[in-house]
Amino acid sequence: MSAQPAPPAASASSSASALTEVEAHGVERIPDADRTATPLDLFRLAFGGANTFSTCVLGAFPILFGLSFWQGLAATVLGVLAGALILCPMAVFGPVNGTNNAVSSSAHLGVHGRVVGSFLSLLTAVAFFSLSVWSSGDALVGGAHRLFGLERGNLSYVVAYALFAGLVLAVCVYGFRFMLFINKIAVTSASVLFLLGAVAFAGDFDPSYAGVFTASADAATRSMFWPSFIGAALIVLSNPVSFGAFLGDWSRYIPAATPRRRVVGAAFLSQLATLLPFVFGLATASIVATKAPKYVDPAAPDFVGGLLAISPSWFFLPVCLLALIGGMSTGTTSLYGTGLDFSSVFPRLSRVQATLLVGVLSIAFIFVGRFGLDLVQSISTFATMIITCTTPWMVVMMLGFWTRRGWYDPDALQVFNRRQRGGRYWFAHGWNWRGMTAWWVSALIGVLFTNIPGQFVGPLGDLAHGVDISLPLSLATAAVLFLALLWLFPEPRAAYGPEGARLVRTVEVPVPPITGPGAAVEAPAPVPAGGAG
Repeated sequence: MSAQPAPPAASASSSASALTEVEAHGVERIPDADRTATPLDLFRLAFGGANTFSTCVLGAFPILFGLSFWQGLAATVLGVLAGALILCPMAVFGPVNGTNNAVSSSAHLGVHGRVVGSFLSLLTAVAFFSLSVWSSGDALVGGAHRLFGLERGNLSYVVAYALFAGLVLAVCVYGFRFMLFINKIAVTSASVLFLLGAVAFAGDFDPSYAGVFTASADAATRSMFWPSFIGAALIVLSNPVSFGAFLGDWSRYIPAATPRRRVVGAAFLSQLATLLPFVFGLATASIVATKAPKYVDPAAPDFVGGLLAISPSWFFLPVCLLALIGGMSTGTTSLYGTGLDFSSVFPRLSRVQATLLVGVLSIAFIFVGRFGLDLVQSISTFATMIITCTTPWMVVMMLGFWTRRGWYDPDALQVFNRRQRGGRYWFAHGWNWRGMTAWWVSALIGVLFTNIPGQFVGPLGDLAHGVDISLPLSLATAAVLFLALLWLFPEPRAAYGPEGARLVRTVEVPVPPITGPGAAVEAPAPVPAGGAG
């Protein structure tokens, strides 16, 4: 499948019109003529969505967990690298199928089983949209307080959250091109502001910050080092993993003929680049812990307040700009894909209506989490659920891609969205119990063995002496169980391409005809996935 030539460059006025035109595409396959994005665009969106103030907040967690700067840096690098490696293969589904990853998962979880991807998308969107609004709203109110004497009462926060959330919703409603425009600005401007912050805090930064796990610490404290280290790394890892359900939303605009190694490379490099905001958050948190320790009190941590307390007065305005620009980027990348996907789950809702619905639900969670719950614990718990539920789903998707040799039937992937029945991916009444079983068993094991000190501990979380082993267990379980089920209970041969299956067995069974709305129209023949690499 090859991409159509890109249309001639438009005039400035027509470009502006296209930018502010509400996106018409839902989760149907993007026509070749409209697939003009590049791997660089994917890099900008994925990096721009994380090159933000909310990522700085996640970067502060190693210090909040008591680690030294160097220990925190090691946990951060480990989390980013592991997360990037897990995430990057998920970028290939968009160019291959021209749709989002939840729809692509129909091939491995069944026509109805694809709702799992929609659920994970919703969970992630709520968590990171909320985090972006919380952190950016707090920074804007705090900065306005220091610059103009604005009172830091609940009313100020409510107004800031509502206005900021509304602004993000507006961008998401306009759609992909407007979001890409925002992220192009955010990537450059946020990076410049972070580098400016390095200048602002250079005189106060001391890499020898020791944390609580020192030689003089008591035995009980020292015994918590590895649980705290692994817990901090998992919080960091949740950021790249959170993009797993979303990458296809953006990469579906990349032509199918684009070499896969370039698409995967763009996704990987976009996460390595997030070390910039992560390390900024880590370094400034270590300064806060030294100069204003009350803001990193485990009982009531306030990284944003601490950052503003230690900032030189000339940096207050850049902090506000960073909060505004970065929060817009994170919020839009989190919310856009979920609204897109839920418009197919609930067919009575258009993409715009579904986006507004998910946005309103997220805003409700923001206010409950901010004013009714422990904010840090809410973030930690959601990050934990994202990792334990999303990574096994990603394993099933990637192994399915490998065993299928990257071949899919684009028409059969759209059966659910069209409210039809049958096709290559119908399996058992629309469910592929092999992929579904591998996912839920692995996710359950992940939850049972989770151990984030002081935040969330599963029923079996203490079996490894307090060390969180949930991720390697859930990853290994998903891989072994899914491949075993594919071998013991072969899938229909029709689900695989002309070259057949890789490693697993298949069985010859008839393909149920596609029936339902529009099924009488002749469907296009399945097209092998394009792209070299």
